[in-house]
Amino acid sequence: MQTFAVVNAPGGRAAELVPGDIVGRATTAALQLDDGRVSEAHAMVSLREGQLHLIPLRGGLALQGEPVSHVVMAPGVVIELAQGLSVTVTEVHLPDLVLGVEAEGLLRQMVPAVASILGDTRPRLVGGWREDAIAQLWSTGDGFRVRTARGTRPIHPGDEVEAGPHRLRFVAIPLGEAGPRTTRRVGEFGEPLHILARFDSVQIHRDGRAPVIFAGMQARCLSELVSVDGPLSWTGLTAELWPEEDDPQVRRGRLDALLMRLRRRLRATGIRTDLVRSDGAGTVELVRYPSDQVEDLG
Repeated sequence: MQTFAVVNAPGGRAAELVPGDIVGRATTAALQLDDGRVSEAHAMVSLREGQLHLIPLRGGLALQGEPVSHVVMAPGVVIELAQGLSVTVTEVHLPDLVLGVEAEGLLRQMVPAVASILGDTRPRLVGGWREDAIAQLWSTGDGFRVRTARGTRPIHPGDEVEAGPHRLRFVAIPLGEAGPRTTRRVGEFGEPLHILARFDSVQIHRDGRAPVIFAGMQARCLSELVSVDGPLSWTGLTAELWPEEDDPQVRRGRLDALLMRLRRRLRATGIRTDLVRSDGAGTVELVRYPSDQVEDLG
């Protein structure tokens, strides 16, 4: 029930990539490329509407020399990361069903290749391994396993597992219903926003009102989300925000605090707080309504 793509890198090295994996120069990248033409978090694998996509983060992508905003991963596709540097997709595995998890207070979500369940009062699914979690989940290639205080065991759709005060229910999810949905909504209420992102300064304009200006780390976070134009894994986002920090748990803690402050500022200035949304499975996104305008000014 695992979704993945196999990619051949320069030198013939093969890597198996799952949704949320990063391609880049960072040593923590799932496909690590030791090349100065590649950004630390160059691109990310994302499952969208039943297909695996490679979406650019801080680097560019091209097909046959033409820049593209994303690449649908399929066998034989050659993806250019920089001039003279490319990777080739050799295999894509898209099962009809993927493993999901749900619980009281936790909406049904696809289980990533490695994930943790946090929370004593309300459970939360995050990507990656967390030692402070009440449960850890991981793929074995042909199945999944879970570790709780009660021990380690394999898991299948239909199983229920106690984790702390919660009962986790594992279910099969059709592939087309897994992964992030489109973020542009129709028929929503809310005043149009005009967002101007300049890396370390972001202005949000509304009709007849003075612009709200964000600076520092809040601006950088917004700018990263604007540049991606879609869901971004917390690992990719924090690698760009705090590249000097090697500990992923420290980076995740900083991100949680930053998002809390950012939403507090949005609420205080009368801007809808769902402008920045995290899905509980390790991705963060900028939610645009059809009337919004967004400009990435670099």
